[in-house]
Amino acid sequence: MLFENFKLLLRLLWRPASAMSEILDQGSLLFASLAVLAVSLFLQSSLRQVIQPAPVAIQHPQSAEADQGEPSIPVRPVRPRWSFSFYSPLLVLAAVYVPGTLLVTSLIGRLGGFGVVFQRDYSSLLTCTSMAWAAVNLPLALVATAVPLPVLAAVAALAYLYFAVLMFFAVRTVLGTENGVTAASIGLSVIPLAAAVFFWAPLRFILGYLASPFFLFYAFYYLRGEFTNIGSGLRSRQNFRRMLEISAVNPHDAEAQYQLGLIYQQRRQYSEAIQRFKNAVAINQAETDAHFQLGRIAREQGRLKDALTHFQTVLDQDEKHNLSEILREIGATYLAARQYEDARRELADYIERRPYDTEGLFYYGQALENLNRAEEAREAYSRSVESARTAPQYRRRYTARWSRLAQKQLRKLGRKS
Repeated sequence: MLFENFKLLLRLLWRPASAMSEILDQGSLLFASLAVLAVSLFLQSSLRQVIQPAPVAIQHPQSAEADQGEPSIPVRPVRPRWSFSFYSPLLVLAAVYVPGTLLVTSLIGRLGGFGVVFQRDYSSLLTCTSMAWAAVNLPLALVATAVPLPVLAAVAALAYLYFAVLMFFAVRTVLGTENGVTAASIGLSVIPLAAAVFFWAPLRFILGYLASPFFLFYAFYYLRGEFTNIGSGLRSRQNFRRMLEISAVNPHDAEAQYQLGLIYQQRRQYSEAIQRFKNAVAINQAETDAHFQLGRIAREQGRLKDALTHFQTVLDQDEKHNLSEILREIGATYLAARQYEDARRELADYIERRPYDTEGLFYYGQALENLNRAEEAREAYSRSVESARTAPQYRRRYTARWSRLAQKQLRKLGRKS
């Protein structure tokens, strides 16, 4: 287990996306925390060798003649302002950066209540973040004593830029957010860190107090139940994945293959997702859900002919599949293929069945706009915006994107009129 986690840590340096996924499935929060502590201690030691502050000497305040013959009193070196305790990075990650990133992402991506997101994803994101921090700082600590200080500063800048890249994959893998939302979240996640730097003096005192063995012992004694719950999100994910892998050993269990495919699809690992969905279809040709997801992935990847083939299979098996969303997906595929009349026909049928679907109304407006039916397109966009505004709270995360796009098209049509 220790060796496997160490391999995952190193793999972050050249295969970050797949490594983050495997950390989510097999990673250990304990190993990740110990890795941060070990690398922090190593980095601290390396930096002390690079920057050695000069000792300060105090002379007796006597006459000039006395000063010439009186030796100075050596004083221990002043601790440089850049220094840090080896446990500070872990505490900052756990108490500031990861909660701040979860808060920013939940607000931008509209993931729901912060309490729910925190309980579900905190331990998973902390594990991935800690592994990422250790991965980028380990090479930095290794080269710290071998290069001049200006070169070291440049290497450090590149290392923390790559840390931002690793965090992009971490947030996308753990929370399943879109690329734009993920990038915005990583950019804004520096705000909690900036606040921590601004309040570093009192924060350092508090973190030092929290790290004292006396406090940690009693905190664990009285709050061990809460500490146990911190890791429940990661354990639940890993246990669910483990059970699915065990079920997938059964050559006749198409559902297990389908569920594994959904996990990979949510993490944007489309090659693995496609393989799992194809496995499900190979086991059971009537696995309609797998055909549906294969069609959606093909449409996102621009393989429109393959998408229509899979969607036609779904339509043949169940024309009302997934609350008739199959019609919306076919219409969106025709729209991407610029077959606007075919798209309008499919989407009109869908809107008749589900008149308040925000995404479907947006696609319908797109088809009408490209057919030069501006007034009807404006009406469809307006209905899309209104549908998003009146949607239940738990649907807002999904409908917000289509509402923004519909408002953009309304403004565009307004300028043309």
